Amino acid sequence: MKKTILIITITLMSITTNAQKKWFTVYQDSVALLNNANKITEKFKKEVYKFKKDDKFTTTTILNTTPYLIFFDGENKVNIPLWSQVLPELKAFTKEVTGSEEEGKRMFGLFFNGFYLIHEYGHAYQETYDHENSKASYQNEHLANTIAMLYWRKIGKKKELKQCYKLAKKMFAKLPNPVPEGISKEEYFTKNYEEATQNPFVYAYMQFGQFIEIYEDQSLPRFDEYMKSKFK
Repeated sequence: MKKTILIITITLMSITTNAQKKWFTVYQDSVALLNNANKITEKFKKEVYKFKKDDKFTTTTILNTTPYLIFFDGENKVNIPLWSQVLPELKAFTKEVTGSEEEGKRMFGLFFNGFYLIHEYGHAYQETYDHENSKASYQNEHLANTIAMLYWRKIGKKKELKQCYKLAKKMFAKLPNPVPEGISKEEYFTKNYEEATQNPFVYAYMQFGQFIEIYEDQSLPRFDEYMKSKFK
């Protein structure tokens, strides 16, 4: 029996590892996309259960390609997109900010079939354990981005994060600053959050700007320490 349990454990670990290796790329197969997303997020949930020893964090992932691309719906589901279903206008946006169709597609894989999966689970985690403070804001986007950054580092995705960082720097340099003079970016995006989500250039300015800032922040602790300090 012990040998059987060991074999099952090793097999499950191998499946999760393979899913992680394929992540941060563009998926053509919707079944593979959803299966791999679920394997990755089940591991994430097991990690965070170390800090909250209960059964409340039950968020699941569904395939649902919308103009928002990837998002937590506030009702316990993270919606993820498939590249072939993305609107032509949004594909044109990825081309414009990266410089080519090929780079736009690569960006989609790195971020929307990659980094932002755990970002959205960060929102879901806050909604579950800190609901009173979970309203849409610049600060809570920063929190979700930090959770994602530290978690991907924890499980060894430094190469992929570096690729995201280089591309984010390239895109951010092309994006116009939408923040008016006399107001901080934190205040502007919190006050105009819904409007910002309607304009991909404005929302990208916030998201990629935060990614760069967090990636470069050498003072951040490890994932476990951060989660313990933020969600006591």
